[in-house]
Amino acid sequence: MHATAEETVQARLILSAHRSARLRVTLTYRTDDPLAVRMAFPGEFSLDEPAGPAGPEASDIVWVFARRLLAGGLELPSGVGDVHVRPGPGRSALVELRAPEGTALVRFDATDLRHFLWRSRLLVPEGEEHLHLDADRALAQLLG
Repeated sequence: MHATAEETVQARLILSAHRSARLRVTLTYRTDDPLAVRMAFPGEFSLDEPAGPAGPEASDIVWVFARRLLAGGLELPSGVGDVHVRPGPGRSALVELRAPEGTALVRFDATDLRHFLWRSRLLVPEGEEHLHLDADRALAQLLG
């Protein structure tokens, strides 16, 4: 049986140097995919109200990337490619997401991300991810 750690946190989508929008972002870690974390962002949002309902929805935009990248980025700038994580001002952390459509910069309270990572490590301690990998299932998914 597989376990999941899921948390919905508040974040800010940085729109410009002086504007940002509140977002509810759902963070998910699953023991059947022990190397990855998921961030689900609302597909649509209003600049006046917090965006997105609690929990992931079908219209959400989900980014999947390495748990190690998220953890490392809380201490030092991390990431190559589409996802970059780095410490931000004060107690914040910045997650930069790059896609062909553009780049999004999202600011989180680093405490929220640390708490989520702590919960994920209760399920699968760092360095023990290989014990939870199902190579047969991964190969079957890859081959369709």
